[in-house]
Parts: sequence; C-alpha cells; structure tokens
Amino acid sequence: MEIDKKIIKKLIEVLDDLKKSIGETKDLESLKESIKEETVDESKVIKSPIIGTAYLAPEPGAKSFVEVGKKIKIGDTVMIVEAMKTMNHVPATINGTVKKISVADGQPVEYGQVLVVLD
Repeated sequence: MEIDKKIIKKLIEVLDDLKKSIGETKDLESLKESIKEETVDESKVIKSPIIGTAYLAPEPGAKSFVEVGKKIKIGDTVMIVEAMKTMNHVPATINGTVKKISVADGQPVEYGQVLVVLD
C-alpha cells in the first residue's frame, strides 16, 4: 500500500497547528495522559448478556441490586435487562466488590457492554 506524501504533509501541518492552539506550556505527552482512557481488567467485569434496557432495581423506587462498595457473590442479581417486555435478571459471574456501575437506570445496553466493574 502506497501512502500519499501530500496527505502525510497535511497531517503534520494540522498537528503543528493543533499543538500551537493548545499552547506551548503543554507538551504532547501530557495531553496524551489527560485523554487516556481507563483500562479495565476484562476478567473483573460483568457484561450484558442481551440487548435491552438496564434497570438497577426490581421496581421504580426500590433499593438497587448493587451499589459501589457492595460485595457480591456468583449468582447474585446485579441488575435486570428488559428485552421484548421480558425482565431478564443478570447474575454475577464472579465474586468481588463493586468498583463501578457503568450504566444508568433505564439506559439502553448492547450485547457484551460492561455493566459492572469489580475489584
């Protein structure tokens, strides 16, 4: 595959303009650090088994299934995903302490989307 030298030259110019616009006080490495995404250990997450709408509690106004800091065991329900008017309980697949709940109540979720991160 041949790369067009004009495109590379244009990209370098755009990057130089961007660097000037963010100021000379910040270097490119510190900018990279500020926008670096948090990496998550895939072995410590609970993912959505289906596409649907996530609910954190069994009914509106009820206590949530999980909260940050709560210890859960394999098989505990962490939330419900509604699909086609069917309420599907999502069980914990590993033991751990809830570090982060990645979805909001009533939020649409995709298959394989991270729902809960554990310690």
